[in-house]
Amino acid sequence: MPDVVGDSPASPPGVDAVVARVRAVVRPKIRAMHAYPVAKATGLIKLDAMENPYGLSGEARAEMAAAVANARINRYPDGSGDEVKAALREAQGLGNDVGLVLGNGSDEILQLLTMLVAKPGATVLAPEPSFVLYRMQADVYDLRFVGVPLRADLTLDTDAMLAAIARTRPALVWLAVPNNPTGTLFPAADVERIVAAAPGLVAVDEAYHAFAEATLLPRVLAFPNLVVVRTLSKVGMAGVRLGYAAAHPAWIAEIDKIRPPYNVNVLTQAVVPVLLRHGELLAEQAAAIRRERARMAKELAVLPGATVFPSAANFLLVRVPDANAWFTTLREAGILVKNVHGWHPLLDNCLRITIGTPAENNAVLEALARPA
Repeated sequence: MPDVVGDSPASPPGVDAVVARVRAVVRPKIRAMHAYPVAKATGLIKLDAMENPYGLSGEARAEMAAAVANARINRYPDGSGDEVKAALREAQGLGNDVGLVLGNGSDEILQLLTMLVAKPGATVLAPEPSFVLYRMQADVYDLRFVGVPLRADLTLDTDAMLAAIARTRPALVWLAVPNNPTGTLFPAADVERIVAAAPGLVAVDEAYHAFAEATLLPRVLAFPNLVVVRTLSKVGMAGVRLGYAAAHPAWIAEIDKIRPPYNVNVLTQAVVPVLLRHGELLAEQAAAIRRERARMAKELAVLPGATVFPSAANFLLVRVPDANAWFTTLREAGILVKNVHGWHPLLDNCLRITIGTPAENNAVLEALARPA
């Protein structure tokens, strides 16, 4: 057992002493925040996190296993992730003129973009409700956050967005296309109007592009202030934690200055190129999810008191008479969904239900069809 340096106190400090030190050191804004909640799902049908419910083929698993077995985990990963970038360029049809930066999931890309614009007095703007980390990261970096409410039908209020841009001159605008947690697909023409009006950077978050079949990625260089953010999490690789941003190389060069040098680990860099070579399988799975989304929207809409909002993502937002009661009913049936009631007034009594396999989706319908 190694020697302990220095003399240990007779007893550890009391809770009050530690809390006092925390209060003295940590910013009040951080202390007032809550950690991003991640529910435990052991033993449950997991329909709360917009994951792809399908596994890999035997061939893909074998190739992945070989890649992992040969990974040099005793060495640091490639700091720039060139092999992964090459695989992404091939999979997405991107030329070398488009700059790419990799992240530990798109969450890290979000953090880096927020950090990039974090000057005193800077503003971050986004529609609301939308991905909660947009506001959360603005708070972390002491930026002013301006949320522009969606319309009552959860569509984008473009005129209100343009007015807020003119009024606040934001350094960063976030647009999730499709939007989370609503599933709304904002019209491309409206997105382009916002990009044109914004004085700073506009980040279009395309986490769910595979289910929307709509993207600005091929045109990312047509705009001087656009970055397209993506993740592989929703198309079957949530566990590898890889996100990326595509933009003009001038933007990417600035992001790279603040990116941790080894932020994407060796195992992720070994696995991702292998899995991207199985693009046909991933596309087939996305198509199956889109078909199930249409079926579930139709079936859920006939439940008493339920309103299903149009979705271009791999989940459905459903307004029900009592979200807490419906959530409990599903939880008692062994099904975990996301209760978003209380997140925002426009989400009152709403559940967000990820599209699973046909059997998982049938379990949801059967649980909700039982008498209360």
